[in-house]
Amino acid sequence: MSNIAWSGAGAPEHPTFAITKGLTSRAIKEKKTINVGDVTQDPDYLTALATTQSEIIVPVVDVAHNSVIGTIDVESQLANAFDSVTQNELEECAIVLRRFWRRF
Repeated sequence: MSNIAWSGAGAPEHPTFAITKGLTSRAIKEKKTINVGDVTQDPDYLTALATTQSEIIVPVVDVAHNSVIGTIDVESQLANAFDSVTQNELEECAIVLRRFWRRF
């Protein structure tokens, strides 16, 4: 897996990582959103940015092939930053994005 875009003071500590590790791996395996309010309490968290307190990962699922073709990964310096409204909005974005990420 690779981070293809980010914002902040510097690049992530892990710009690439194994698909079998971390919160992203969990989102891909379970094909569902992972919303962690305090990353220090989750053993699967891989440090990307040193200031991250919370993270949400939304899989982009190709429903025709029942597979994950990408993810939306948002991190925040605030604990519990992603409420249900934000989660729903990001999940709607994932539905739109899957039209652009097709398997060939």
